[in-house]
Amino acid sequence: MYCLFFYTLIAFLLEHENIFPVNSVLIPTLTRNIAASATSKQPFSSLQIFILKHQVATAMQSLKEIMPAARNNINTQFIVLEKGRITLEGGQNKTCLGLVADEAASVHFQFWNEECEAFQPGDIVRLSNGIFSYNRSNHLVLRAGKRGKVEKVGEFTMAFVESPNMSEILWVPDPNNSGKYIQESAISPCSRIFPPAV
Repeated sequence: MYCLFFYTLIAFLLEHENIFPVNSVLIPTLTRNIAASATSKQPFSSLQIFILKHQVATAMQSLKEIMPAARNNINTQFIVLEKGRITLEGGQNKTCLGLVADEAASVHFQFWNEECEAFQPGDIVRLSNGIFSYNRSNHLVLRAGKRGKVEKVGEFTMAFVESPNMSEILWVPDPNNSGKYIQESAISPCSRIFPPAV
């Protein structure tokens, strides 16, 4: 029973690391212990395995590393550069297309319902379990989807680039792996929806 409580507590702290900065003390200590176990060929404890799984599952990707997929598996952080107008899709869901970027690339981001008003240009946003796929308008967009989560983690203090734009790349199925896509060519180096100011 204590073991289950402890795992639940660790999972909660790791999930809310912006409120409880456990990574600054607890995770490095546990990581050193895990590394020591690996080099001494001692078996990992169940807590060490739990921490390793969490770290792998929540590894942050740069926007340049994302590729189209049918799964919610993208964890990343970016700054909102621009937002388009809010529209109604299907008469009931509000949507808004935005341009977001990190230090490696930019991408079009689809905001849904309350997300449309919750985020403004200049906000730094963390996306957990996001998806990069085609929307109903046949635009390639990054979004939270039903299983993902977006949260504001800061403002105005992030380096970014607008090129390449990952939504402006022609992706084709990988002939060696039917579950993946590869980049064939760039349609445009920057966003055609939100062109850079000249």
